Amino acid sequence: MKTLTMIEMQGCPYCANAHRAIDALRAEGGAYADVPLTFIDENREPARTQPYAGQYYYVPSIFMDGAKLYEAQPGQSYEAIYAEVKNAFDAASAE
Repeated sequence: MKTLTMIEMQGCPYCANAHRAIDALRAEGGAYADVPLTFIDENREPARTQPYAGQYYYVPSIFMDGAKLYEAQPGQSYEAIYAEVKNAFDAASAE
């Protein structure tokens, strides 16, 4: 199983929805409960975002092994964010 990295920003509504989706997936149990996930706050830890520089503009963005799996888009619904987070969890648990 691979580790996911999520770049986020405090106060971001899309990040809050991504956290909601993560909580929902973890509550389902199975492999989703065990997916390792590292969080980086873009404002508090800018140095930790350097490996991802130029690969994203919007947050949240989710990466696996340095490759972007998901980047939120303005206006995205919770359902769309949930689907993208689930896809990232599926990719991490398939490895």
